Amino acid sequence: MSTPVQLPFEQANVLHLAPGLRALQTRGAVHRVRTPEGGEAWLVTGHAEVRQLLDDDRLSRNNPDPAAKDSGSALLASLLGGFATDHGRLRALLEPHFSPERMAELRPYVEKVTGQLLDQLAERKPPVDLRETVALSLPIQVMCEWLGVPQEDKDRFGGWTQDAANVGDPVRSKQGLGGLFGYCKQLVADKRANPGDDAISRICATEGITDDEVLGLTALLLFGGYETTVARIGTCAVLLLSDPEQWQALVDDPSLVPGAVEETLRRSMPNPHNGGMPRYAVTDFEIDGAAIRTGDFVLLNVIAANHDEAAFADPDRVDITRDTAGSLAFGHGAYNCVGAALARMQLQVVLTQLVTRFPALRLAAGVDELRLRHDTLIGGLVQLPVRW
Repeated sequence: MSTPVQLPFEQANVLHLAPGLRALQTRGAVHRVRTPEGGEAWLVTGHAEVRQLLDDDRLSRNNPDPAAKDSGSALLASLLGGFATDHGRLRALLEPHFSPERMAELRPYVEKVTGQLLDQLAERKPPVDLRETVALSLPIQVMCEWLGVPQEDKDRFGGWTQDAANVGDPVRSKQGLGGLFGYCKQLVADKRANPGDDAISRICATEGITDDEVLGLTALLLFGGYETTVARIGTCAVLLLSDPEQWQALVDDPSLVPGAVEETLRRSMPNPHNGGMPRYAVTDFEIDGAAIRTGDFVLLNVIAANHDEAAFADPDRVDITRDTAGSLAFGHGAYNCVGAALARMQLQVVLTQLVTRFPALRLAAGVDELRLRHDTLIGGLVQLPVRW
């Protein structure tokens, strides 16, 4: 077996696949690598292979070695690991709350808040940080409205989710997770006693669900619906603003916005240091000539898969008219992101209002000056300065 290649791959800038990752991808779909913690893993970069393994019961999210030291944030280990234990049942509990009907009911609120945030943006003198003024503010308000969290508490749980997602400070991550779970425990108790017309109350009313299950799902939704959407709004905007031709196409025809959202999600670079979605082999198998053994650590790199030339012609180019049906931005199969509809809806609303109200919007810094966040599980931009 060849010597493992060291992870992580350094990011050239926010627009391009890391050179080391691209070089590996040209040599095959599955690679032996060494993680930053010093362990060995299989890195899967091919689109067909990642797609297959995302929905493959030969892999598990749970580490089979109970003595193994978790990498990343405490949140990843606690939330995703618990969700994987009874994934099918818990997913079935969540799906009705993301139905088209529920999203249609929520959309006017998203449109109203987005309009208010853009009103505030218009009153400021450029350059203005779009991440701070819109991306950080919208998702947290939407999650409060949808889940039934008091708006006055948004800054509290927003801070906890950011701390819990920290990958550089384990103590901070655990403290954030503790704060988030403590808050959610009280929130669930309040919804049990005084239910309302919100997602948490409806989950609590599900027959047979336990308080611990509601608690875990609430914490997962608060994190998944906030941090990830913040990152996606920023990367969606920068990918389009860095290509004036594509931006102008949207200004001329806002009906292209849904396609632009899907294409920027495919091209998104949310996390510069994460090798991929972590999985563990529960049996021996082969893929692309690689012999995977029971217990092996496997990283499914969705970013690389979405830049695979075998799946997408000229994959580094943004094309808002591209057929993105094969995109793995929200996973695949049984592990397709249950909250994809909510994220898509927010991105569509933000982008539609931006191209309508700020047609002359442009970056106020060079792309090479923009930086990705290295201290958090989700990544995203540090800042996104814009002019108009």
